[in-house]
Amino acid sequence: MAELFLVRHAQASFGTDDYDRLSDLGHQQSRWLGDYFAQRGLVFDRVVTGTLRRHRETLSGLAAGGATVAESLEHPGLNEYESDRLIKGWLRHTGQAAPSMGGDRRDHFRVMRDALSAWVDGSVDFAPHISFQDFLAGARAGLDLARADAKARRVLVVSSGGPISTLISDALGTELRAMVNLNLQMRNASFSEFHASAKVVRCVSFNNIPHMDSEPRLAQVTYS
Repeated sequence: MAELFLVRHAQASFGTDDYDRLSDLGHQQSRWLGDYFAQRGLVFDRVVTGTLRRHRETLSGLAAGGATVAESLEHPGLNEYESDRLIKGWLRHTGQAAPSMGGDRRDHFRVMRDALSAWVDGSVDFAPHISFQDFLAGARAGLDLARADAKARRVLVVSSGGPISTLISDALGTELRAMVNLNLQMRNASFSEFHASAKVVRCVSFNNIPHMDSEPRLAQVTYS
């Protein structure tokens, strides 16, 4: 039975011209998590990430914090959905105005929740964005790659909130729409745990941040 640690990337650069890079705080969050893994003697003998910059930078931060990680493999199925395309598609479908730039973040995430729900249900066509079923298939393929080495006892997966929440919903056998709530409450640089054999995958824990669960670090917990 292998242990899989699914890490959501650290804080990216929300609201800037390039979301796909870690903020200064994001780099620190990833180093804190790397230090946590190192202090507990966790050695990762297989590593799989998405192909995004924020995934690679999070992995680099883990290593800089002291985590012992094997050479990494990449799989595009562990990449995030394209939130801008989903939001634009939802606004086009409903005729709503876009949330104002620099406004209340809660407005953005209310629209995001509605768009994600319609995408998962398949009730709105968001083409050219991929369907949720194709997204699910990609996430499963990424997980299969992480599990492909039967000799690996502890596996690190660095991905995004969408694929991780989808895989958790899939493993728990919930309605896949539960992915939306899991996704929107997932914290940056958190980890979720799976136990996996050749035949079964079980979710053991979700959204853990023991490396940031006390002050002053608790004030540095982020969600985007």
